[in-house]
Amino acid sequence: MEKEMEIPVIDFSELDGENRTKTMSLLDHACDKWGFFMCIPLNAIELTNFQVDNHGIDKELMDKVKKLINSHYEEHLKEKFYQSEMVKALSEGKTSDADWESTFFVWHKPTSNISKVPNISDELIKTMDEYVSQLHKFAERLSKLMCENLGLPQEHIMNAFSGLEGPVFGTKVAKYPECPRPELIRGLREHTDAGGIILLLQDDQVPGLEFLKDGKWVPVPPSKNNTIFVNTGDQVEILSNGKYKSVVHRVMTMKQGSRLSIATFYNPAGDAIISPAQEMLYPSGYRFQDYLKLYSTTKFGDKGSRFHTTKKMENGDSV
Repeated sequence: MEKEMEIPVIDFSELDGENRTKTMSLLDHACDKWGFFMCIPLNAIELTNFQVDNHGIDKELMDKVKKLINSHYEEHLKEKFYQSEMVKALSEGKTSDADWESTFFVWHKPTSNISKVPNISDELIKTMDEYVSQLHKFAERLSKLMCENLGLPQEHIMNAFSGLEGPVFGTKVAKYPECPRPELIRGLREHTDAGGIILLLQDDQVPGLEFLKDGKWVPVPPSKNNTIFVNTGDQVEILSNGKYKSVVHRVMTMKQGSRLSIATFYNPAGDAIISPAQEMLYPSGYRFQDYLKLYSTTKFGDKGSRFHTTKKMENGDSV
């Protein structure tokens, strides 16, 4: 029987101890070979092979966010969804280029629009703001750790994502309702994320999220103990010159159970200019005979150092 793939396990508390090097290597492996991993809160007791420990976000606050958003959906969005033309067409066996989801979007930084969400309660606004404040700190910490692993200045992703007002932080709130014909439609079709670092708080009972790994779909389990699922988007792939790739994923519909998804995006500002970090680029524009001369004295050394020296040659620096 083929062994089920296990999503990498990372304990963030180890970053401050003697196992820091090992933990950073594991984080690099997760970003490089998987493009996604999971985190659980500091006060969670159980730890499984699908989780990353110690993201530092309050568990009770996460529970409250999910509870309030589920209530908001039931009171204000559910009836409208099931009265939609898409639902009517599916009941007749017709399919379309649509996704079986009920969504709304919230922008948090640099300017918040949460108060403009129709029918949103003051309690949900306050709770979401508190949750996002903690999540934003974790996103910035994670971006710095990624930069360290990539050999970049710690602030590189943050600076690259900053336009005139800094990086953008926003949330897509989605419910994937029970579906009578799951074989006919996806909750969300196959795609990669356009942005930077995505932090997902999802349902603790209903599955559906799947990521593509080595040609196989890997199901992501429901978020027991309030795990936060992390994946990298297209802009991190571009900044890292392809080392940290964005990964294809999808949401399957379920005949029983309505799945909650709260996906928060740490993204570039709209006016940010994105390009691969110079440190991540291969050398170019050099003469091969100059490379061979360097190679003759560094053949048995690290090729990374040789590439670095070659880049200095292309820039006209003395070596």
